[in-house]
Amino acid sequence: MLFNSIEFLFFLPVVVALFYLLPQRFRWLLIFASSCYFYMAFIPKYILVLFAIILIDYSAAIWMEKLEGKPRKRLLLLSLTANIGILAFFKYFGFANQTLIDFFALFGKEFKNYDLGIILPIGLSFHTFQSMSYTIEVYRGQQKAEKHLGYFANYVLFFPQMVAGPIERYATLGEELRKEQRLQFENISAGFRLLLLGFVIKMVVADQLAPFVNEIYAAPSNYAPLQIALALVFFSFQIYADFFGYSLIAQGSARLLGIHIMDNFKTPYFAASIGEFWRRWHISLSTWFRDYLYIPLGGNRVGKWRWVFNTLVVFGVSGLWHGASWTFLVWGLLHGLFLILEKPLKPFANIISTFILVTLAWVFFRAPDFTSAIEILKGLFIAQSEGPKWMDIWTPLSALGLLLLLDFAYRKQRFDVLLNRLPLVGRWSLYFVLIFALMAFSGTQKFTFIYFQF
Repeated sequence: MLFNSIEFLFFLPVVVALFYLLPQRFRWLLIFASSCYFYMAFIPKYILVLFAIILIDYSAAIWMEKLEGKPRKRLLLLSLTANIGILAFFKYFGFANQTLIDFFALFGKEFKNYDLGIILPIGLSFHTFQSMSYTIEVYRGQQKAEKHLGYFANYVLFFPQMVAGPIERYATLGEELRKEQRLQFENISAGFRLLLLGFVIKMVVADQLAPFVNEIYAAPSNYAPLQIALALVFFSFQIYADFFGYSLIAQGSARLLGIHIMDNFKTPYFAASIGEFWRRWHISLSTWFRDYLYIPLGGNRVGKWRWVFNTLVVFGVSGLWHGASWTFLVWGLLHGLFLILEKPLKPFANIISTFILVTLAWVFFRAPDFTSAIEILKGLFIAQSEGPKWMDIWTPLSALGLLLLLDFAYRKQRFDVLLNRLPLVGRWSLYFVLIFALMAFSGTQKFTFIYFQF
């Protein structure tokens, strides 16, 4: 089920109403049933994959808490192997198979194409990482094992953030799901504010930028350098607005139930360095890699070249986590390289230079393959065409202007909190402006959320 669908607009109020009508002891059942229904709106049978992850990690954590020494480590390895194995099968089997085909072709050999017709379960990368964080924390003794299977299942399945995060820790989301929630005006008010802003940023900004970006990426050789440069800038803001909008809708949906989930973005394009960018962009994933990969590798408490290695490994894995393609690997490694080179070049780092580097790297994220990525980058500097008649740029530019204004206001304080400081007239005036923008400028064409593919 998509957030930006009619079905969700009926689904969410029903769930919220039933949640507060039911006694506390039955609410976990409602969350579980609602989350299953939400997920099964995509490909129903794939809910079984999530059930397998839940049962494996739930059991592993309970036994880890009872055992000592090597048996605990074996259980952790079992949990991690199961999660990574499931993710690898669904997400990377086809990529590995195609890579072997291409490799053998270099030597004039053939490798059998094992086309299993696998479709990636939506949000699987998020589910596995969230569940793995739980078993790792239990193994480290930083988290008590959850004895109630239903509560643990809801931690993995919770519908507002189950498809594209944020990737929560059990110590936060698990406890939020356990708490008794009472109907409070503050939660309902904050929830609707976050929902409104999320829908505006997704449907008014991201979806207005998408057609311009899609058209130029589909045939970059037909366009002039300035048009291609605009498409690159527009995509930087499109993917931000798309994912930020999703995160706000997720936060707002959860807040209506009295449940707080973390901020996943903090105005990343105001970052003055690559390091700062990653502290502001997709924060839940950045902190996951920091805590469970970068620090165990030694982090920056090692020699220079080992630090370089650690940085490239983390960003390379991050790239492949986003997509089973060499272009995603290059995108990740570019960010790692930027971060490494940023150390000696720190005096030259600023908001503009950071944005330019991030925007150029996005080319490999957005392009379907290397050939297209190189064609886009070449088109920035070499006029391959005089370009067709200019497409309408005023609508996407207006949408971009709205995002920048909201981001500037949001840079120090979250939107729902910021509104509390406005006088009543100013607050409702802003509501009407956002609602008008949503009604007037959200297109009839519906674009799915970009991060749903991961």
